[in-house]
Amino acid sequence: QVQLVESGGGLVQTGASLRLSCAASGRSFSSYAMGWFRQAPGKEREFVGTISQVGTGTYYSDSAKGRFAISRDNAKNTVYLQMNSLKLEDTAVYYCAASRAYVVQSSDGYEYWGQGTQVTVAS
Repeated sequence: QVQLVESGGGLVQTGASLRLSCAASGRSFSSYAMGWFRQAPGKEREFVGTISQVGTGTYYSDSAKGRFAISRDNAKNTVYLQMNSLKLEDTAVYYCAASRAYVVQSSDGYEYWGQGTQVTVAS
């Protein structure tokens, strides 16, 4: 029912900022809470944060809180992940995902997933 496509990844220096986008298809975008996850090589997929269906609520992991911000534009069927003060540890493939419920931190709670976009932070 929903197709998700991430974009905006790339290679940046430590301390830099990067904004990821996730474009969704379909008419039901506003019915889903949207989550961001990341996965580094050899590691399990990690929850980053989530935003409620209408964008009035957000929840972040301890690693993301204070540096990352999630927003959404339901008119454009798009969710964003603004990343500031990037660190080497932020290097990962970043995924957006759609969940019927808010707040869900487990990957199992998300029905639809994008293909991911690579973020590499270097010195």
